[in-house]
Amino acid sequence: MGPTEEFEREAWWCGYRRVAGIDEAGRGPLAGPVVAAAVILPNRCRLTGVDDSKQLSEQQREELYAAIMDRAVGVGIGSADAREIDTLNILEATRLAMCRAVTSLAPPADFLLIDAVSLPEAGLPFRAIVKGDALSCAIAAASIVAKVTRDRLMVGYHDEFPQYNFVSHKGYGTEDHLQRLASHGPCPIHRRTFAPVREVIETREQAPRVFFR
Repeated sequence: MGPTEEFEREAWWCGYRRVAGIDEAGRGPLAGPVVAAAVILPNRCRLTGVDDSKQLSEQQREELYAAIMDRAVGVGIGSADAREIDTLNILEATRLAMCRAVTSLAPPADFLLIDAVSLPEAGLPFRAIVKGDALSCAIAAASIVAKVTRDRLMVGYHDEFPQYNFVSHKGYGTEDHLQRLASHGPCPIHRRTFAPVREVIETREQAPRVFFR
């Protein structure tokens, strides 16, 4: 059994009318932003196949993304870039991206359902749900929107930095990415506080320099 409207219905019964599901994509990669989405679905929205984005193929996510964007009451996107991640840490950068997603919602939400993260800084009543992307339709929809949005951003970064093959691994620490990182060093969208990137930087700083007369 996939996600249901159980948590949304509980919020509606409490008098809330615009319940937004919130989720993120990109907490684990070594490069690129963390992207959050906030999605308000209409009551009894039947989106066949909506599930945690990690359980879906790329084609399924793209098809569901189009359906969500067509039928949602509102969709908001927010992100935090690599520099903000390095400055704040990944959890706080995720919260920042989520707040930006909530702020960009039109119409605004009056209640938030969030995948596992508490978000008091959004200034709205909320409920954090562990594994919410597998339980709540709105959170699952947000996970799909966030994932597709981030993947598209990484394809764009591939055009800018083709030597890292971002189009293939989307910034995650695959063997291919690690090899390319070691060969070329980090680029501006790499997260310098993440251990594999930091180790490459330290190795390069410690490498002896050869001077030619």
